[in-house]
Amino acid sequence: MQLVKMLAGVGLTLGLMATPTLAQERISIGTGGTGGLFYIIGAGMAEVINQNMENATARAEVTGASVENIRRVTADQMTFGFSSSSTLYEASVGEGPFEEPLPVAAMAYLYPAVLQIATTADTGIETMADLAGKRVNMGPPGSNSAVLMQRLMEAYGVFDPANAQFLSYTEGTAALMNGQLDATVVLAGAPTAALIDLGSQRDMKLIPIEEEAVGGMLAEFPFYQVYEMPAGTYEDQSEPVLVINDPATLFTSQFATDEQVYAITKALFDNLDQLAQVHPEAANISVETAVNTPIPLHQGAQLYFDELAQ
Repeated sequence: MQLVKMLAGVGLTLGLMATPTLAQERISIGTGGTGGLFYIIGAGMAEVINQNMENATARAEVTGASVENIRRVTADQMTFGFSSSSTLYEASVGEGPFEEPLPVAAMAYLYPAVLQIATTADTGIETMADLAGKRVNMGPPGSNSAVLMQRLMEAYGVFDPANAQFLSYTEGTAALMNGQLDATVVLAGAPTAALIDLGSQRDMKLIPIEEEAVGGMLAEFPFYQVYEMPAGTYEDQSEPVLVINDPATLFTSQFATDEQVYAITKALFDNLDQLAQVHPEAANISVETAVNTPIPLHQGAQLYFDELAQ
């Protein structure tokens, strides 16, 4: 009888040792390059999850950003990731770089990524219409900024391929300062380093859009938004500037479980004060704007935001 009790005790011990609830859930976050905002905020999100979600270990992964994140998340190689709204929408319908629709679902709108069109006072450029016949840097070739700037210039009837250049943001501001360009763009959260540098060396002017002029473009590409960049975003910017927003969006796979997505969303949005310490742009992440996504929310995220609204 004593031997039976001993064997039973050993079996119970081994069973507890094998219980899977003790295992840590591994959460991987698709971000971007180490110098970019996706990676900086993604690393902050990993830390927030590690501190506030039980039995979970999160890690930010360095990637090629939106397109790679979407491909890897939907291939079950990562848990969730960052994307521009335009790229996420294209993935959901099988357009742009995606040959077929992919099973993506939104988790939250994060923060504005706005197309900032800069010139200098000596060019005489004041409006989008003034860009006709001018040398304009559209951003890196194939980038979201280049696509958006072309669409915007076409809406105004001023796009000319002969005058379009495709340089990095840093190269574009340098060429503008050297008189080799008349205007340059940056698609990012504002303020951004390239334009802070430009404004410190030249009398920088930001070119606004007019909402009535871009109505057709917004109807055709509903993932873009009109956004008012506040006065004082840059030094000597005394008035708000109306721009186009291609927001940064958090997403996951449609096949992720409701329980997992709910838990991740709750860990992040219950602790936005912690996340806001990572970078000034992270302070723009809020519950109030989180549901403004270009594609439907995952059911787990929807459940969390519905609970908050009650």
